[in-house]
Amino acid sequence: MVLVTAEQRDELFSTFKKDAFHLELQDEYRVSIEDGPYAKWRKGEPDDFAWFRPWLDQTHTLTAAGKSIRRVRIVTEPVSEYIRWELELTPMNHEAGEEIRWLPRQHIQDGFNFPASGNDWWLFDGETLAVTHFRPDGRFEGAEIITDPTMVEHAVRVRDQLWSLAIPYNEYTS
Repeated sequence: MVLVTAEQRDELFSTFKKDAFHLELQDEYRVSIEDGPYAKWRKGEPDDFAWFRPWLDQTHTLTAAGKSIRRVRIVTEPVSEYIRWELELTPMNHEAGEEIRWLPRQHIQDGFNFPASGNDWWLFDGETLAVTHFRPDGRFEGAEIITDPTMVEHAVRVRDQLWSLAIPYNEYTS
């Protein structure tokens, strides 16, 4: 398995044509750029969201050009403190044009077959799968780029199924 950097994976955002979909399965993430803002939030301190602005600007540019960016967050209830923080950030994602839905883990049938061994992934245009691999400490290790048609078709089916089950962000209450 060959892993690429986050920057190499993120190049797919400049080349996808129509739809980028992200499946998130973790109840907590350890992302370096979020460490400081998350710590501030936990202390009740204000945030200027400068760290978040590049993602929001990119999302706005892409969606204004007619492209779709969607995300399903599968969460354990009651939600973790980290997920509560994400819930508070979600209106900014939405305002930038990203559609986010939430799916309580208990709404997924036992034995549901997630592609990519249950790792998070991005699916670009129903053609390219970028599977996230994490280190034991929860930090990003790398992304595996997959174009195998069988694996991608499985991801497309899962995306469609989960999207139809998930709750739009403004209707979800934890």
